[in-house]
Amino acid sequence: MKTILLIMASVSLNASAQLLMRTGMLNIGKINFFSSLLKILPNMLANVFLWLSLCCYGISIVTWMIVLSKVEVSFAYAFSSFGFILVTIMGAIFLKEQISTLRIIGIIIICIGVILVSRS
Repeated sequence: MKTILLIMASVSLNASAQLLMRTGMLNIGKINFFSSLLKILPNMLANVFLWLSLCCYGISIVTWMIVLSKVEVSFAYAFSSFGFILVTIMGAIFLKEQISTLRIIGIIIICIGVILVSRS
């Protein structure tokens, strides 16, 4: 049970990192990889949301290493699918993103898959 909590903590931190990164990039605006990346880099380095995103990723990675020291990767990695669910829900709540019926069906299928893997 403690391992599943660690897995969910890592997945939650990873999902939070995605939302923080999206928020930071919404503040910065659309970029083209080579043409405007160098121009926008100072703004990216000064963006608190991007730094918070990197912190969440770092903590998530350390937590994931602890998880992988305890359980098989095939078991743990199945739970990373919950990241899709968390990002979709948190994106709808915090970023006002739309959730289509097709996404909801996909999320239900993911949940069924994770339940099947976790019972193995």
